[in-house]
Amino acid sequence: MKFLQDAPRFLFFTGKGGVGKTSVACATALTLAGTGKHVLLVSTDPASNVGQVFGQTIGNTVTQISGVPGLRALEIDPEQAAEAYRERIIGPARGVLPDAELAGIAESLSGSCTTEIASFDEFTSLLADDSSYGEYDHIVFDTAPTGHTIRLLQLPGSWTDFLAAGTGDPSCLGPLSGLEKHKQVYAKAVQALTDPARTRLVLVSRAQTSSLAEIERTYLELNQIGIGSGYVVVNGVLPDAAGDEDLAKSLRAREAAALAAIPRTVAGLPRDVLELKPGNMVGIPALDSLFTTAPAAPRQPPAAPAPGAEDAPLAALVDEVERDGRGLVMCMGKGGVGKTTVAAAVAIALARRGHDVHLTTTDPAAHLTETLHGSVPGLTVSRIDPESAIREYRAHVMDTKGRNMDDEGRAALAEDLMSPCTDEVAVFRQFSKVVQESRRHFVVIDTAPTGHTLLLLDATGSYHREIARQVGNTMGFVTPLMRLQDPAQTKVVLVTLAETTPVLEAKELQDDLERAGIHPWAWVINNSIAAAHPQTPFLQARAASELEQISQVYQLADRVALIPLLPDEPIGEEKLSALTAYSSQPA
Repeated sequence: MKFLQDAPRFLFFTGKGGVGKTSVACATALTLAGTGKHVLLVSTDPASNVGQVFGQTIGNTVTQISGVPGLRALEIDPEQAAEAYRERIIGPARGVLPDAELAGIAESLSGSCTTEIASFDEFTSLLADDSSYGEYDHIVFDTAPTGHTIRLLQLPGSWTDFLAAGTGDPSCLGPLSGLEKHKQVYAKAVQALTDPARTRLVLVSRAQTSSLAEIERTYLELNQIGIGSGYVVVNGVLPDAAGDEDLAKSLRAREAAALAAIPRTVAGLPRDVLELKPGNMVGIPALDSLFTTAPAAPRQPPAAPAPGAEDAPLAALVDEVERDGRGLVMCMGKGGVGKTTVAAAVAIALARRGHDVHLTTTDPAAHLTETLHGSVPGLTVSRIDPESAIREYRAHVMDTKGRNMDDEGRAALAEDLMSPCTDEVAVFRQFSKVVQESRRHFVVIDTAPTGHTLLLLDATGSYHREIARQVGNTMGFVTPLMRLQDPAQTKVVLVTLAETTPVLEAKELQDDLERAGIHPWAWVINNSIAAAHPQTPFLQARAASELEQISQVYQLADRVALIPLLPDEPIGEEKLSALTAYSSQPA
């Protein structure tokens, strides 16, 4: 493997969600530990699944991986990190400040901004604190999906710049109050990130056009903050062992075309290609096989026939959605499972049936335009762009809160609005507008990867609690969270793949939503090999590995739709329409 040669101390794995970053990062850590090195494997993903891959509980403390001398792992859990961060700030004030004032501080530390800062605080210590982590020869980062990763890697520079200018006004004082003393740590973190002798960026992709385009965007954006040493790993390429049936031939042709058109910016970077394996990458034996090219013996095909899309058509879900005449459909799930594809297919189907439909995304790594390839009558497409949302929000605050301030006050307010804390508030404000719009017609939202979505919902919940606190009796007042909780107004669709990790993560998301009073309406299993009824032994083995997960989804969901793995990538109106072409009505 080229990316493993002369490996530096820090290795970052990034790329579009669902491409196998966790598998490649875990296999890398395992390989380095096998050479006698001391290795720490770290996940900075809010929806981390490193523990699931190794089959043991890891969490927010450094944990020895069973059976692998020299390998330890750490999952930076955002909620645990935030709780510890809050306690570090509030603890010393207990017994000193009045309870009412302590409650006010706790409230200021309850938002998603604090959660992000707390995770970032731990992240920077891994890069800069040799006293705590100096024993490790290598620290391998399994990073979050691209949008979160870019945000995380930009934070050291953002916070250093922000702190150099000042600490802002009290509206952000809670989260920021613990940061000033860490200026030197942040500066060291930036130095480590931008030093190619210490840090290597590994861009993980599938042999898919959208996935390869995503690593180009990531590479260019990270270049802007000084990270320029890049390697490419193309994961999950169909091997010769998959046979030569029509489905396999079509998939190989699609992969070859995507690789031939790899974006120029990343085409010249050192590249490794990893073959698709017949089973899931769970457990040490499976991880040990990831970097090998020797064909694994395929499993026997399933005795019972696999379910197909004709058994659970996406069209049946569209029929139920359409009966209401209007409403909100939110496609949620782990990055890379096909939320954008499913959201676009549902929106197009409703538009083709004569409805006005607004299709939008809150995903920082969204590619709606590339998926649609043109306009559709009756369909409006938009994106909640964080940068434009932030500009609009800052202008709004200056025009309202800052209207009657003097020059000094306006300058202080403008400085406070430069805080990264502003971003989530700004995006949430636009999200709320879209939610309200669903009272008039259909709105389909392609939401961000799970971690970002939960932060967004946390912001929604914080808004609801603040309205309840200020107004008292909220009767007659409908907040965005209340609209999301009402199944007559909102249908949450969880999108997953028939693989262990995506199903587990979707289940965790469902549990989180239930705690917020939101019950998922349906699940969609996308890109199912089993639903495509393959004929060759290798693909039948892949199909057999899906059956347990498909069964699990049926136990978790009220409604299920199956989308088979298709020979052609579903891009453009006609191919997206084909996803809802199976009739759900009696013949």
